[in-house]
Amino acid sequence: MMTANATLAAPDVEPPILGQIRGAQRAARSAFRLKFVITWALILAAVGIAIVATGNADPVFTQNWSAYILGGAGLTVLISAVSIFLATILAVIGALGRLSSNGFINGAASLYVSLVRGTPLLVQIYFVFFALPQMGIVLDPIPAGIVALSFNYGAYMTEIFRAGIQAVPRGQREAAEALGMPERLVMRRIVLPQAIRIVVPAIGNDFVSMIKDSSLVSVVGLQEILWRSSTVGRSNSQLIQALLIAALVYWALTIFFSYFQGKLERRLAQSDVRL
Repeated sequence: MMTANATLAAPDVEPPILGQIRGAQRAARSAFRLKFVITWALILAAVGIAIVATGNADPVFTQNWSAYILGGAGLTVLISAVSIFLATILAVIGALGRLSSNGFINGAASLYVSLVRGTPLLVQIYFVFFALPQMGIVLDPIPAGIVALSFNYGAYMTEIFRAGIQAVPRGQREAAEALGMPERLVMRRIVLPQAIRIVVPAIGNDFVSMIKDSSLVSVVGLQEILWRSSTVGRSNSQLIQALLIAALVYWALTIFFSYFQGKLERRLAQSDVRL
């Protein structure tokens, strides 16, 4: 009995096979990361060599104009940040309209979504900046770009918010109504906070997309990244190199914000597990 009890009380010892499996998994992950980095390095090196071989690499141009092109990143981020904020407000209103049992409200919200999603963003930018002045509404380039981007993304995000609201368990709403809470209070205190939490990752993804789509507002003269790169590229006969610099800036911005978006999604996932 003493021997049996001593055996039971002994600390667990990991079988050698488990250590071997974990070691193999770590080796496989390391090999995957190495292959991943090598692939990126080879492709980027090949692109760089091709650019140099075709005579489209001018170190002097890069040195003189990179900072100028990069200077447009601040305006790009500003326009995108303000636009995504306004688009979120439009999306909440649109989603509530799409879920409304009132035919007039539902019809107006549905028309907004259908019209915006059925027309190109570039056409909407032209309409806001060039067509509205004929109706007596004149907007400067920055407000015009923000209005067009907000109006466009608000329609797409309307469907995201609508799905988020519908994802909240109906039993919670019914329980709140059973306690005597009015419908508006139920939506504001129970449904919307949970729906917003559900759609936050999608909003982050739309913000990253908006950073790239904001390049379209260059057509109205906004001196953001694309406008600056195309202007100096044409004036110096280095359009390819200027556009490549702009592409790298956009790429860096998307990587930067995608990194924080990923951290936010992991944070929300961990809180879901705790709940």
